[in-house]
Amino acid sequence: MNIKSSRTGTPVIPSLGRWGLSAHADLVYRALSLGGPATAERLTREVDVPVGRVQEALDELVAAGAVRPAHRGTDRAWAAVEPDRIAPMLHRRRHPVVVSDRYQRHLAAIAGLHLDRSRPGMLRRLPSRSAARARIAELAAAERHEHLAINTEEVITPTVVAASDPVDRALLARGVRMRTLGLPGRGLNWRAPLTGSEHREAEDLPLKLMVFDRRVAVFPVDPLDFDAGVFELREPDPVARLVEVFTGVWDAAAEPPTAGAPLVLTPREQSIVTLLATGQSEDAVAHNLGLSRRTVVYTLRSLMDRLEVDNRFQLALVLGAAQAVAVPGRDS
Repeated sequence: MNIKSSRTGTPVIPSLGRWGLSAHADLVYRALSLGGPATAERLTREVDVPVGRVQEALDELVAAGAVRPAHRGTDRAWAAVEPDRIAPMLHRRRHPVVVSDRYQRHLAAIAGLHLDRSRPGMLRRLPSRSAARARIAELAAAERHEHLAINTEEVITPTVVAASDPVDRALLARGVRMRTLGLPGRGLNWRAPLTGSEHREAEDLPLKLMVFDRRVAVFPVDPLDFDAGVFELREPDPVARLVEVFTGVWDAAAEPPTAGAPLVLTPREQSIVTLLATGQSEDAVAHNLGLSRRTVVYTLRSLMDRLEVDNRFQLALVLGAAQAVAVPGRDS
């Protein structure tokens, strides 16, 4: 649908000069947008430009994708691409999409797996994040020996923690060896490793991955969109290759910095954040604790400064990851 001028109802035609096209190309595009499909000869008469210049402008517009052939009797005619499509298209041509480092690492990690050669039943796609989580829970429930995981996410949210913690704790309770790789840091991408698990940190992790008892591997269809689902791979040789990828990164990865004292809140801090986590307002928290609202605000600000976070959303993530407050969705 064309963008319309609020006053005249005619299309708002972008200036093509800003995208590096010539003045004649811009003029011809405007004539086609307003007057409809036309031949080079007709355009010559309408814009009063020599036919040679009109043809050069059309060649320029064709190269830019701004016009397309149109049938007009036996004569060769041209039509303008809709004005509301032209600016985004020219922007993409001028600034082509760059494949991110994460995407490149993901493609490199799976390049030698030859997924197209997988036998029937050895490779399937789970189409959504929720389907992937349900299947991961099933695979983890059947694990008996070893769980390998690479987590490339830069932010580990309370929702992720709430979904993964029960599964991870059940694995450890059964004596399954758990080795995990993650990004370094103690900001929003940090959570305390569970007691009994082994964890290392590395930059430039190759791909998000889980391997269950070295028999089944699960990894994203799209490393930049986890909602696109995952592949579940059972083909022995490709799974073994992914285990080698994990082991190579694991051997080169670093132990996380020795943690200092666990995050401990003062009684006042604990009382305030616990009540706020239940949805109470600052005024209600102050009333229930017999404090002034200013004291509540000051205590929160001091806590955010101590944990080096900028807002309450970040504060909730850090406290949830450090298990200093209950994470939403976790069973009590």
